[in-house]
Amino acid sequence: MLIHPNFDPAIFTLGPLAVRWYAVSYIVGFALFMWLGRRRIRQGNSVFTNQTLDDFLTWGVVGVIAGGRLGYVLFYQHTYYFAHPLEILKVWNGGMSFHGGFLGVVIAGLLFARKYQINPLKLADSIAPLAPLGFAAVRLGGNFMNGELWGRVTRPDAFWAMGFPHARSEDLKLVAEQPQVWGAVFEQYGMLPRHPSQLYQFALEGILLFVVLWWFSKKPRPSGQVMSLFLLGYGTARFIAEFAREPDEFLGLLYLNLSMGQWLSLPMMVCGLLGMVYFGRRTPLQPS
Repeated sequence: MLIHPNFDPAIFTLGPLAVRWYAVSYIVGFALFMWLGRRRIRQGNSVFTNQTLDDFLTWGVVGVIAGGRLGYVLFYQHTYYFAHPLEILKVWNGGMSFHGGFLGVVIAGLLFARKYQINPLKLADSIAPLAPLGFAAVRLGGNFMNGELWGRVTRPDAFWAMGFPHARSEDLKLVAEQPQVWGAVFEQYGMLPRHPSQLYQFALEGILLFVVLWWFSKKPRPSGQVMSLFLLGYGTARFIAEFAREPDEFLGLLYLNLSMGQWLSLPMMVCGLLGMVYFGRRTPLQPS
């Protein structure tokens, strides 16, 4: 069984200033978005210009952070945060929701399209292929390096099995509940073997989704179809990865034994599939 290296959350400190993996992963994600966006502009396959891409970055950052934080508050821990509203502002303590961040970017994109007189569907099609590598950066540099959002327990002899020191309290709870199953394993390793689900999400939501969208969007497609493939692809990748990810302790599994992440991904999958069919009937007049 592999053991998570248990990295220090801070890459380095300069006096009171700490540069953290989580913050750097978001910065890398935004930088990759800009680099890919400029590449698409040079290829003539984008609604952006260099200037409007720069402008959109500001809108997108606000949408990601505000939407991600509010999404986490509303979807995951509304009871706690409604009782402690000032805690909502403490984003440095963690707590971001992808689905909330996605909705934040959708709102920002609609407002941006209206201001700059850009077709919203074509704007979404231009944004979709640029985003997945940013997801990959956050899953790897944020979630995995911080040893958070670990996976469910698995066989100790599996090549993917990894122990997470930060999961010790949950490991102890599971050992107490099922000592005959996990007692000997915990005694041997001092922790339980788990799926490194952050790496699964890195591979599925990040790398694989990027490859598919980048390839699909290189050819002219009907407006709205690239965006629809993004919805379908991300929703499916997240839905699958959640089977290996440990549910949030304060939520557990919900109806039909699905996690909150899976329930939030289902509408994306449905809308994406319907969009692929609906927009696919149109003639591709120009690159998305």
